[in-house]
Amino acid sequence: MREFIVEADGGSRGNPGPAGYGAVVSDAATGETLTELAEYIGVATNNVAEYRGLLAGLRAARALDPTAMVHVRMDSKLVIEQMSGRWKIKHPDMKPLAAESRAVLPPDQVTYEWIPREQNKHADRLANEAMDAGAKGEQWERPKADVAAPPGEQQLKPPSEPQPSGTSGETADKQELSRAPGWSSAPDLGAPATFVLLRHGETPLTPQKRFSGSGGTDPALSTAGREQAHRVAEALARRGTVQTILASPLTRTRETAAIVATRLGLDMTIEDGLRETDFGAWEGLTFGEVRDRHPDDLNAWLADPEAHPTGGGESFAETATRIAATRDKLVAAYAGRTVLLVTHVTPIKTFVRLALGAPPESLFRMELSAASLSAVAYYADGNASVRLFNDTSHLRP
Repeated sequence: MREFIVEADGGSRGNPGPAGYGAVVSDAATGETLTELAEYIGVATNNVAEYRGLLAGLRAARALDPTAMVHVRMDSKLVIEQMSGRWKIKHPDMKPLAAESRAVLPPDQVTYEWIPREQNKHADRLANEAMDAGAKGEQWERPKADVAAPPGEQQLKPPSEPQPSGTSGETADKQELSRAPGWSSAPDLGAPATFVLLRHGETPLTPQKRFSGSGGTDPALSTAGREQAHRVAEALARRGTVQTILASPLTRTRETAAIVATRLGLDMTIEDGLRETDFGAWEGLTFGEVRDRHPDDLNAWLADPEAHPTGGGESFAETATRIAATRDKLVAAYAGRTVLLVTHVTPIKTFVRLALGAPPESLFRMELSAASLSAVAYYADGNASVRLFNDTSHLRP
C-alpha cells in the first residue's frame, strides 16, 4: 500500500485579511514531491486558510491514490489537535471545514502530526506565494518548467485560453491536472455543487438606491418586486435544474424565495449566513446622503475592507468571512446538487469575488440588478467556476 505525506499551511495578512494556502503531497518512501498546490482565497482568517490547505492536500492525495495511507504534517497546533479529536471545534467557521476534511478519506487512512514551523517551509512558501499573487489580483501558478507533459501529450493551456469542457477553469485545477500524463487521465471530480444566486426582487428602497442591509427596516417586496419574483420563478421552472431553495432570513428574500418555491413545488429553508451586510447608521440613506453626512467614514469604507459603516455595522471583511463559512458549509452539504440561494447584493458579489480570487475592491466594480441570476459551481477539489453573472433576460417582456 502506498503512503503519502501531506504538508499544508495557510496564512492571512490581517487575520482576517487577504489569505492563501499551500499544500504539498510527497511519497513517504522516496520523499519525491508528487504535487504542490497553492491558492489565494480572498479575505479569511489564518485558521480558515490552514484548514483550506489541509483540505486541498487531502483531496490531492485522494486524486493520486484513494487507497493510500496519508500522514498529515502541519505547524498549526489547532488544526492538528482538532482533526486528531483531542480538541473540540467551537468556532462556526471551523466546523464545516473540519467535516469536509474528515470526509475526504476514511479516518483509518489518515494520521496527523504537529511539526515546528521551520519543518513546514515548503507549504509555508506556497501559501505566501499565493497571497503575493492575490495582492496583484492574480492566482498562483506553478512555474512553467513544472507543467510540461510527456512528449506527445496535450500541454496545459495558458489561463487566457479556453479550458477544455468539463474543467472548472480555475488555476488550481490546472495544478492538479499538470501532474497527470494528460487531460484524459485527470481524476473525475464528479458533479459540482452549483449555487444559483438570486438577488431578491425590488423593494420601495431599491429604485432610490438606498442602503438596505440587515440592520434597517427590513422592507417587503414592492408590487414590481413581486412581479419580478414571478418572472424569475417561471424562468427557473423552464430550466428545471434547481433541487433545493435556501433564503436569507430578511423579508424581501423570504418573499422572493416563497414565490419561486411555490412555482417549483419545493420547500424553502432559511439560511442566516445569506443575510445582507449591516450598514449601520447608513441604512435607508442614499449614497449622496451618506457622503454629505459622514464623508470621512464613507471614504474609509471605500478604501479599506476592514472599515465599518458609521455606527458599527459590518465591514466587507466580516461579510466575506461569513459568506466563505456559509459557502464551505453548503458545498459540503449539497455536493453534486443545484441549490438556489435567494440573497442580496453584497453576499452575491462576495460569492463571485471569492470564486474568482478577486480583490475586495472588485465589489465596487460589479453591477447587480434586482431579481438577477448568477451562478457558481464548486468542484470536489475545492475549486470554483463562475458560470453566470447578473442575468436579467427573464425580466424582459
